[in-house]
Amino acid sequence: MSVRSLRLMALLLSIVTTGVISADESDFNVGFAQKDVTPQVAMPMWGYGARRDRLSEGTLDPLMAKAIVVEASGVRLAFVGLDMGRPPTTAMIKEIRETIRTKSAIEHVMIVGSHTHHGPVLELTDREGFGKGRFDPALSYLKTLPELISSTIVEAAGKLQPARMGVTTADVPYNRNRHSKRNPPARDPQLAVIRFDDLNGKPLAILVNFAGHPVMTSGQILKFSADYPGYMMNHVQKELSAPCLFMQGASGDMSVNPMNVSGPQAFGEQLGQECVKLAKSIETSVPAKPSIQGKVDHFHFSTRVDLNNPAVLFAYGQAFFPELVRNFAEDYKDGMQPELNTILLNKEIAIVGGSGEFFSNHAVRLRERSYVKHTLFFGYCNGYMNYFPTIEAVSEGGYGADATVSPVEIGAGEQMMNRALINIYSMQGRLAEGKPD
Repeated sequence: MSVRSLRLMALLLSIVTTGVISADESDFNVGFAQKDVTPQVAMPMWGYGARRDRLSEGTLDPLMAKAIVVEASGVRLAFVGLDMGRPPTTAMIKEIRETIRTKSAIEHVMIVGSHTHHGPVLELTDREGFGKGRFDPALSYLKTLPELISSTIVEAAGKLQPARMGVTTADVPYNRNRHSKRNPPARDPQLAVIRFDDLNGKPLAILVNFAGHPVMTSGQILKFSADYPGYMMNHVQKELSAPCLFMQGASGDMSVNPMNVSGPQAFGEQLGQECVKLAKSIETSVPAKPSIQGKVDHFHFSTRVDLNNPAVLFAYGQAFFPELVRNFAEDYKDGMQPELNTILLNKEIAIVGGSGEFFSNHAVRLRERSYVKHTLFFGYCNGYMNYFPTIEAVSEGGYGADATVSPVEIGAGEQMMNRALINIYSMQGRLAEGKPD
């Protein structure tokens, strides 16, 4: 018997025995789960090249994996927020997808790294020269990570219950452009909050989407930390008695802009206050026509640096450390293959995820061109392919736009956003689906 048939039988049984759940309400369900995924071993830390291969020295605050699973008319989608510098590797994502599809019939997943610069390096692999022998404790941890994340998602799916939802956005002053010298510089001011409630209006989970680099904890501190997103989520949970999940935005050129506060905790709580205010303003409801549509696109782009050149590899190895660079070079040896995820939720909310550090104008322009009620962009989603600057940002040069940290071909980000826009309109029935063979 299929998973969908079993769910239908459970629903009918619930209606007969309790009379509580109506057919309309049962078409939209939400579940939440979380797990502590902090490494318990010393391992290289992600985010700052100057650290090279220095090992972590403990924990400031825990790193969490949090999952919200949404089921709409029998189709399931998982939102996963990780307190990591990046999402899992391509191989890990594949393993996670297979597990959650088999165990929980989840068809769509968006796994987003918060981009904290105090998480572990995830790229090491079990081969000589790529991690094996020098970082064996780290490799042992990395082997467990896909299962930790998968089990969190599966647990959330096991807690599905009829739900209501609502979404709102506001422009806030809490980020700034760290790259551009143009006036005015590009910026994505949107703070988006999705609130999921039970049928009585009690919050089940809060999803927050905002763009800003989590680099407020000193790079000299070799301890794991979720940085400001962790404090933000804790503040929201304290005020609303509901768990909070953070999904990083297009923060490639976005630094945070603290307003009269300093440090990750103060800023996180400041941003958290805005999230609470927005969440309280939302009037949730059961979607009139619950639905989930999704599409995954894979691209193939050339690179602006020759990572097959031993001299180039040596230079990168000196800037970071050899094992890390060899793994990146392995991924990019035949060009870069980023992933794009496009979701249309209830025909009203477009959610686009790109596997890298996208500059803010990609998200801003996508929203301007997307004729749906709400459009959210998730960076660092289902993979990591370094920076995706806009074409005009490349013309300015500078960190994040130069080929050294943005090896992807010029215009790659624009091509991906165009595809996302085509996907959104195709899902709405405004365009013929797909593209010519």
